[in-house]
Amino acid sequence: MTSPLRPWWQVLGRLALLVALAVLGVFDVRYGLLRSMPPVALMRLFLPMAVAAVWLLPYRQNSRVLPRLALPVAAVSLALSGLMLLVGAAEYGSPDSWGLAETAALLGLLYVTARRASAAMAPWAVLVIGAAVVLLPLRNGTANVFVVFGLLLAIAAAVAVTAGTYVRMLDSGRRRALEEVRAAQRAEFARDLHDFIAHHVTGIIVQAQGARYVGEQDPQRALAALEQIEHAGAETMASMRRMVTVLRAPEAPLAPLATATDLAPLLDGFNRASAATARLHVDGRLDDLPVEVSTSVYRVVMEALTNVRRHAVQAGAVDVWVRRTPGWLFVRVADDGAPPRPASGREPAGYGLVGLHERVRAVGGWITAGPGIERGWVLDAAMPLTWREPA
Repeated sequence: MTSPLRPWWQVLGRLALLVALAVLGVFDVRYGLLRSMPPVALMRLFLPMAVAAVWLLPYRQNSRVLPRLALPVAAVSLALSGLMLLVGAAEYGSPDSWGLAETAALLGLLYVTARRASAAMAPWAVLVIGAAVVLLPLRNGTANVFVVFGLLLAIAAAVAVTAGTYVRMLDSGRRRALEEVRAAQRAEFARDLHDFIAHHVTGIIVQAQGARYVGEQDPQRALAALEQIEHAGAETMASMRRMVTVLRAPEAPLAPLATATDLAPLLDGFNRASAATARLHVDGRLDDLPVEVSTSVYRVVMEALTNVRRHAVQAGAVDVWVRRTPGWLFVRVADDGAPPRPASGREPAGYGLVGLHERVRAVGGWITAGPGIERGWVLDAAMPLTWREPA
C-alpha cells in the first residue's frame, strides 16, 4: 500500500522541476512567447502549467486516470502547433522561442505516461504526446533549422519513452517478485495450518475424553476441563482467523505467527491440556534469532509436543532444551513415556516429521527423532544461525 506521505527527496525533486519549468517559462516570455495574437499567446502561456500539473500528480502503476488527463492536454498542444503552422508562423509565431517550458513539460509527461499509464491506453497517449513534442519547433516555421530541432526532439521523445518503459519493466519485475514471495509465504502458512490447528484440537480431544471419564465421579473437575476446552477452542478459532486472514489478504504482513520467543506460552498451553508436565530450558538469547530459524524452532517444539499428546500417553514429563551457540541453535524435546506404537492401518502416520525435516533442511540444518536410550522419545534438531546451503 502506498503511503500518502511522500519521501522528502521526492518532494524536493518535484519542487526543483517546478522551479526549472518556471525558469524556462521566463525564458520563453523574454524571447518572444507572447508575440502571438492574444488568445494564442495566452494559451501558450498556460499550456505548460497544465501539462506540468498533469504529470506532477501522483499516480499508481497502470493508472487509467493518467492517460485520460494526458491525452486532452497533448491534443491541445498538438492542435495549437497545427493551427500556428497553418496560419503562418511569420505572423503568429516567434522566431526566438517555440516554448521550451512546454517542451520540457511534454517530455516529462511522456516519461510518466510510458511508465505509469495503463497498458491499454499508454500506446495511444504516447503517440499523441510524442507528436505534440515533435511538432513544437514547427510553430516558428518550416525552415531547416526548425525541422532539425523537430528531429532532435523526436530523439528526446524516444529516450523519454525508453526510460519510462525500462523503469516500468523494473517496477513490474519487483511487483512480480513481491507477489511470488507473498504467494510462497501464504503457501507456507497453508502448510502450517495443519500443525497449528492439530496442536489445539488434539488438546481439546484429550480434555474432552478426560471430562467424560471424570464427569460422574468428580463434576467439579469436569467443569474445569470444560473451561479448558472452551479456552483451547477460542485459541483454535483465533489461530484459524489469523491464518485465513494471511491466506486471503494479498498485502498481509509477511511476519510469522509464532517464533522462539513464544515457546513459554506454548508449553503453558500444553500443561493446561495434558497430564504430562512440559519444562523449558533455555541457554542463550532467543529474541534476535534469524526469522527462519526462530519460526522453525517453534514449529519443531510444537510438533514434538503434539506427538507427545498423540502417542506418549504414559508420559509424565517432557523436557524442552533450546541451546544457542555462536553459530548454531540446538533443540531437544524428550519425554519419559513408552516408545510410540506403530500406526495401525486405520490410523495412518502423520506427515508432521516429514514436514519438519523439509523445513529444517531448508534453513541448512538437520533433525533426527527416535526412541530414547532408556525410554521415551527424543527429537533433536540443529539449525545454523548463518545461512548454509541445504544438503
